[in-house]
Amino acid sequence: MINTSSAKNAFKKVTGKAQKVLHRSLDQHVKLAVTGLSGSGKTAFITALVKHLTTQAEHKNLPFFDVMREQRHIASKIVPQEALKVPTFEYQNALNALFPLEGGVPKWPASTERINTLRLAIKYQSNTGLRGHFSPQSTLYLDIIDYPGEWLLDLPMLEQSYHQWCNQQYPLLLQMPRVKTSHAFLDALEQLDLNTPVDESLLAHISQLYQQMLVGLKKDTKLAMLQPGRMLMPGDLQGAPLLLFFPVNINNDTVVEGSNLAHLIKRFNAYVKEVVKPFYNEHFKHFDRQIVLVDVLSTLNEGHETLKEQSSVINQLLAHFSYGESGFFKRLFKPNIDKILFAANKSDHISAKHHKDLALLLDSLVHEQSNQLKFDGVQIETMAMSSIAATQPRQVTDKGQTLDCIYGKPLNEQDWLTYLPPQPPNRMLNMNEWPAQGFEFLSFSPMPTPDKQLKHIRLDHVMQYLLGDKLS
Repeated sequence: MINTSSAKNAFKKVTGKAQKVLHRSLDQHVKLAVTGLSGSGKTAFITALVKHLTTQAEHKNLPFFDVMREQRHIASKIVPQEALKVPTFEYQNALNALFPLEGGVPKWPASTERINTLRLAIKYQSNTGLRGHFSPQSTLYLDIIDYPGEWLLDLPMLEQSYHQWCNQQYPLLLQMPRVKTSHAFLDALEQLDLNTPVDESLLAHISQLYQQMLVGLKKDTKLAMLQPGRMLMPGDLQGAPLLLFFPVNINNDTVVEGSNLAHLIKRFNAYVKEVVKPFYNEHFKHFDRQIVLVDVLSTLNEGHETLKEQSSVINQLLAHFSYGESGFFKRLFKPNIDKILFAANKSDHISAKHHKDLALLLDSLVHEQSNQLKFDGVQIETMAMSSIAATQPRQVTDKGQTLDCIYGKPLNEQDWLTYLPPQPPNRMLNMNEWPAQGFEFLSFSPMPTPDKQLKHIRLDHVMQYLLGDKLS
């Protein structure tokens, strides 16, 4: 006798799988990775993207987004996500920060401290290709995946041994600006004999000093190479043995069994196996499109070495993504990122006439890796943009000269000011070219918006580049 209930359940499963395959075959499902180092504006970007697609979706607001300009966009809304084990992006909390209750002060949404996701359903009119043949209306399901930039920094460890990692990390501790804050850790490290039997309490103490140093560097600088990333945001790994390791000065390859060095190697290998690899396999390998946000202006403030380090780290990270042209069959069985956008965020913090300089500077930072990506068939673009504009342009006349200034409230300040920002370089400068006075770009708080409408700079260009071809 046929079990009707079981048959129905089986049919639903088969139907569900068929629908997933159909969505992917018709390019109706896109996974967008939002990546970037700490402070690059990932949370603000996702909030703005969702807000503009849902409640500010009109051609006057997004004129360079074809589906809006051609008035083919019908509606977009947040729908339940499929990744049930991944926390949902806290969109409403982000809006509450930007649009506080009457009398409240707008503030930037809290930074990402864990991986999270959000799914948008974008309904639009389509009259081309396979989609147009089946229906004049189609729906693009957009999965936005956000994760801490600190976790991103661990990817190069996938191809390193503990010895190689130490040979990269330890010398950095002796250089500026790390040497300013590394004394306590280095002093404790001098007392550690790597070849004696393991002393777990001592290793835990030195690990704590190393973690304190990393957290201090993250707070006070824009240094990019801070590993392991989970030390900065450990979550439920706080105090776990596999997180209690640090770089040492290794003079030879001899490893005494049961020694402190053998224990550090064991923990390093466990961290890569249990933390870095699963994160890479479960998430990174399945992205379709990617945006990498970079806070270039704040990095310029930190100096030449910090900017150089950020460029090096970005290029290392890009080598660990799965890239390549996404044809019909590739999208069904092995999705690859086929478009990547490098975005210099917070372009509203400088005058509009220097936005091109900012984009060119970012382009020079990623040039090393971009050539290889282009060879692999990846479309690459660099852009200066602001997902949420926090300033207004102002022109000021001084001694008969017109100056292009900006007006806003500097971060953590009470007073508003009209400010003439410096001009960023349009390429990576060498040490001899670096200005003696350095750079001093201000950061700004979000502006009050009584109408609860966000302003942007080139967010529609970003949407068109990342999603335009999927909404044709």
